[in-house]
Amino acid sequence: MSASEKTIAIVYHSPYGHTAKVAHAIAQGVEQVGVKVTVMSIEQIDWVLLDQANAIVFGSPTYMGSITADFKRFMDSTSKRWKNRDWQGKLAAGFTNSGGLSGDKLSVLQQINLFAMQHGMLWTGLPLTPTGNSETDLNRLSSCLGLMTQSDNAPIDITPPIGDIHTAKWFGEYIALMLNKINH
Repeated sequence: MSASEKTIAIVYHSPYGHTAKVAHAIAQGVEQVGVKVTVMSIEQIDWVLLDQANAIVFGSPTYMGSITADFKRFMDSTSKRWKNRDWQGKLAAGFTNSGGLSGDKLSVLQQINLFAMQHGMLWTGLPLTPTGNSETDLNRLSSCLGLMTQSDNAPIDITPPIGDIHTAKWFGEYIALMLNKINH
């Protein structure tokens, strides 16, 4: 990797595949801007790539109004990086998915945001005005803090709906464009 090449790492937990589907859609948006992206589940973390990334996008399903226990373990495993300020100044963003329209997804984004702030990261939200509330609309769940998607407790081949996937791609493009504005 050259010193000037910007990279984004997307790290997520996805027990049923829905959050992984969203992570890969975000990556597609990043790639459209020409920024290098690495997608990894918390079960297969490449700490070197994660530490070298200029931006990290964190994703967890919403379980009982919170991040998953496994994602919390991942967060806790970064304590040495927190102590050394290894991620300070990196761009950060977050996303979550749940079966319900709400499911208290905002709580998950707040948890991820606080985690990133503890690391001294620079947070970017989702500045996309909602276009409606049908399943084909962008940002239909009206989130600003980060990306929210809904899986409707259905198989991953049909959910999250197309509007949520398009919003995920838009979010990836936006994060990459923001990263390009920052001088590292």
